[in-house]
Amino acid sequence: MDINNLKTHIAETAYNVGYSAKLHFASYEMIERLPGLISFFSMAFGIYALAFSNLSTKFMSCTLLILGLIGLYISMKNGNKEIYEEKGIALIGLFNELKHLMSDAKSQSPNTTDIANKLNDIEQRHNNSCASNHIMFATWFAHYKFFWEQQIAWIDEQRQFGFFRDKVPLTFWISLIVIVITVLLNTEAIMTHVCEFIQKKGVNS
Repeated sequence: MDINNLKTHIAETAYNVGYSAKLHFASYEMIERLPGLISFFSMAFGIYALAFSNLSTKFMSCTLLILGLIGLYISMKNGNKEIYEEKGIALIGLFNELKHLMSDAKSQSPNTTDIANKLNDIEQRHNNSCASNHIMFATWFAHYKFFWEQQIAWIDEQRQFGFFRDKVPLTFWISLIVIVITVLLNTEAIMTHVCEFIQKKGVNS
C-alpha cells in the first residue's frame, strides 16, 4: 500500500476509534453525573418556589416532571456504566497505538507491510470493543469531548475536519431546523402569549 494512502487510512481509523472512545466516556459520565444534577436543580427549584409563588407554575411543574423522567431513564442505564468505562479505556489504548503507528508511518523508511498488519489488527480489536447502544444524546457530548478536548491535530493533518460536516452532530442540525420551523409556524401564537404576559405584568405593577 502507498504510504500516503496508509497514513490517510490510519487517520480515518483513529477518528473512528477516538470518537468511539469518547462516546463510551460520554455515556458513562452522563449516567454518573446527570441524576445528581437533576436532583440538585429540582431541590433548588423547590426551595425557591417556597419563597416566590410565581415559580409555582404549570410550565415549571411540567419541566420538573420531564427532568424526573429523564433521571428515571438514565437510572435504567446504570447497570451499563462500568461497561462503558471499561470499553472507553480499552478504546483510548487503541487510539494511542494508532498515534504511535502514525509516527512509524512518518519515519524515513517505514515498513508499510508491518504497519498495515498492525492497522488491521487494531481495526479488528476496535470492532470487538464497542458497546451496541448508548444513552440518548451521548453523541452530542461525544462530539464535544472528541473535537474540543482531545488532541487531534495529528489526525487533521491527514483527514481535515470541517465544522459543519464533522464537528457538529447531524442530529443537532436536524433538531435546530425542526425548532426553527416550529417557531416560524407558531410566531403569531408566541407573540400573543408574550403580549398577554407583558400586559399581566403591567396590570400587576
